[in-house]
Amino acid sequence: MRTVRAAFRFVTFTAATLGLYAVWLAANPFVSDKRRWRQWIFGAWTNSFVRISNMKIEVTGTPPTAPFFLVTNHLSYTDIGAIRAAVTGIFVAKKEVESWFLAGRICRDMGTIFIDRSNRRDIPRAGEKIIERLEHGEGVIVFPEGTSTKGDEVLTFNSSFFEFAAKSGIPVSYASLTYRTPTDEPPASMTVTWWDDIGFFAHLWRLFRIYEYTAILNFGDKTILHSDRKQLAKELQRSVAKSFVPVK
Repeated sequence: MRTVRAAFRFVTFTAATLGLYAVWLAANPFVSDKRRWRQWIFGAWTNSFVRISNMKIEVTGTPPTAPFFLVTNHLSYTDIGAIRAAVTGIFVAKKEVESWFLAGRICRDMGTIFIDRSNRRDIPRAGEKIIERLEHGEGVIVFPEGTSTKGDEVLTFNSSFFEFAAKSGIPVSYASLTYRTPTDEPPASMTVTWWDDIGFFAHLWRLFRIYEYTAILNFGDKTILHSDRKQLAKELQRSVAKSFVPVK
């Protein structure tokens, strides 16, 4: 039964992805408001993933409204669907994602801002892109841990992600994210979080085998502002960690 479920979901999600991207490519030349069109397609795609994978979403606190700069801990690619269901925005991703077959192109077309974390010269460029998106009324989401984790704890935030925010006086919103699975399913730390040495499609197959899972988002009740990027990173990490519930 689990194998049949995974196969059906895999085929359905692939068809939804390719179908929505085909609609994007076909209609994009004729749409005047590119940002709104991009956000609509991106939202339709993430919502399709949420439904197909049978993700339940619980939200506490008040999600920010665009424009906003939001940071959360990072557990899996499923974070994108969970967060995008609660807020309308685009994501900041590591440069390597841009080279992924097809997925990299789709992410780029959906407005993802790529950053080369190994090149400090690329940080100001990414910061300028983020400010540009904020000025145009969009929300921007970043995972400052720099990697997805098993969900035992919130890792130290990379302060380089906040250099532009500290210099420009941009207030930062935050949220913590965790997952759980029903008692009769394998634990979320082994099926939802993506931290072990396994490829994306192999992990996606593992995820699609379980019947359902729940994403729990806890939004902070205030924004954090600081002129020192290192101090800003520390305060945000402490705030996220305070409300974070370890993944079991």
